[in-house]
Amino acid sequence: MSKKDKDLSGKQKAALLLISLGPEVSASVYKHLSEEEIERLTLEISGVKKVDSAVKEEIIEEFHQIALAQDYITQGGIGYAKTVLEKALGAEQAQAILNRLTSSLQVRPFDFARKADPAQIFNFIQNEHPQTMALILSYLEPGQAGVILSSLPQEVQADIAKRIAIMESTSPEVISEIESVLERKLSSTVTQDYTETGGVDAVVEVLNGVDRQTEKTILDALEIQDPELAEEIKKRMFVFEDIVTLDNRSIQRVIRDCENEDLLLSMKVSSDEVKEIIFRNMSQRMAETFREEMDIMGPVRLRDVEEAQSRIVAVIRRLEDAGEIIIARGGGDDVIV
Repeated sequence: MSKKDKDLSGKQKAALLLISLGPEVSASVYKHLSEEEIERLTLEISGVKKVDSAVKEEIIEEFHQIALAQDYITQGGIGYAKTVLEKALGAEQAQAILNRLTSSLQVRPFDFARKADPAQIFNFIQNEHPQTMALILSYLEPGQAGVILSSLPQEVQADIAKRIAIMESTSPEVISEIESVLERKLSSTVTQDYTETGGVDAVVEVLNGVDRQTEKTILDALEIQDPELAEEIKKRMFVFEDIVTLDNRSIQRVIRDCENEDLLLSMKVSSDEVKEIIFRNMSQRMAETFREEMDIMGPVRLRDVEEAQSRIVAVIRRLEDAGEIIIARGGGDDVIV
């Protein structure tokens, strides 16, 4: 970068960039600016007499580098951007671009940490120096910072709150270094926003692995404590596609007890495996009739399909409760003799 380019202010560089890009592009840029910004830029542009070609090229190149850095940050955070830029431009120029990006484009440091659970951040920073903790907390969302501050020992809470309150400007180099360390620590935990555990699906998986008596005991108790939850669990415990786990005699019994319309709707969107198993347990004539009707059946509403499948599952559960069919479960007591 030439000395002449270094002496230019940010506003002057922006004005020269817009002049270099031409009136059509400049007009498009103006649409995204506030009235005050437009006034300032227009004033700068009106004061330009001529544009040195070398300076123009350097400003365009600088803008291009900053745009690339912004893209790198979007892809993988400050740490990733710094690594790529250092390889391409060297450490000094990379740091200079990131510093400009942070200040002039208002890319807030610790952006990556806003996807992390406050408890995760707390685990990594609780043993850091109070000033470091204060710096990190000052850049997090207020809700995150509040949770972390509340989790700290009472004897340090006031000290850190005070440090945040009286904190003045911190050098970009220090911020970048702390940011890189925290980003490395969090990299294994924030690639996905949160790892979920528990929930209805989790308890369904557990109950699908217990014997029928244990399942019944738990669901009976849940029906008293939380009828809606019990019903939701029942809906998910055995889904229509699980019909493939039944023996042939049970499938034939289900077919007899279900409405043909429900079977048609359910099979319309089911997998080939499910269709084939059900067809095998029908009479040849019934299977042919079903195939013909499914071929001429038009589009069906997902809601209608789900309701039909729910009715078939209800039939299966009723038959199991009556001892007419057996659903294979965990527990080791479902022995058929």
